[in-house]
Amino acid sequence: MNVLVTGGAGYVGSHCVRALCDAGHGVVLFDNLSTGHRRAADPRAKLMVADLSDSTTLDAAFASNSFDAVMHFAALAEVGESVREPLRYYQNNVAHTIALLEVMRRHSVRNLVFSSSCAVYGVPPKVPITEDMPKNPVNPYGRTKLAIEWALEDCARAWGLGVTALRYFNAAGASRDATIGEDHRPESHLIPRILSVALGQAERIFIFGDDYDTPDGTCVRDYVHVEDLAEAHLLALTSRRQETFRGYNVGTGIGVSVKEVLEVAREITGHAIPAMVQPRREGDPASLYADPAKIKRELNWRARLVDLRTTLASAWTWHQKHPHGFDS
Repeated sequence: MNVLVTGGAGYVGSHCVRALCDAGHGVVLFDNLSTGHRRAADPRAKLMVADLSDSTTLDAAFASNSFDAVMHFAALAEVGESVREPLRYYQNNVAHTIALLEVMRRHSVRNLVFSSSCAVYGVPPKVPITEDMPKNPVNPYGRTKLAIEWALEDCARAWGLGVTALRYFNAAGASRDATIGEDHRPESHLIPRILSVALGQAERIFIFGDDYDTPDGTCVRDYVHVEDLAEAHLLALTSRRQETFRGYNVGTGIGVSVKEVLEVAREITGHAIPAMVQPRREGDPASLYADPAKIKRELNWRARLVDLRTTLASAWTWHQKHPHGFDS
């Protein structure tokens, strides 16, 4: 297949581009490099540096490449920033996706795999989270993801767009050859922040709340290896069904606490990694982890790299080799 990948120089996108190229698909990578990295772009893919708001360049890309499908990763994804700058998130995540859909419709491209998020659920009534639970996002980032899902579902009904929305839980780890990994500026994700302490780049890790209703009082999350996420995207692409909208949770189904992640990181790195407890952050649910039964049943996908030590070891190797990210 010939696939356009928006945001393909970002963390998850770059791993998915690699998986596509490994599987023999042709890839055009479309990224403005605002949060992605040129060095993360797979050399087997054609890189177009442009913004989705640049309709002329986007239209030209479709006109010259005969795409069979689109994988859409291009989005802003910092929850705290979305609270401070909601309009920026609605413009980038929603308006730019609508611009992409308009071009797809003009060129009769009707297969889309969408990078969504478990943030669409907000604070769930129970865990594990199933796809039929209420969608009540609690921050602008989650609301933009849900707004896009609504738009995609409407497009599926209106003009036969085939959509698979993959609702990630916590993407983690790095490629097992340690050539691509997680490099956000600034970094807000737990695992790379913990590892930055082990690298001597920070004095301590902050734990936001240790009085939650969880086994050890800290928040529980579902950490899915980024290479497993890439495999889910490939399966979604090749099992496409036009005129339908499908939404899947993509996670391990295993909840892991902040303290558990910290202890495994200490074991893997051999560093003490000092920690300090801070007050809870507003809006942090106590527990978020997936029930991945639907994607296993319908796409035959399951997380394979479920051992937290494996995930953390891949991230640690990447960060040791790239202590300053792709600028190392």
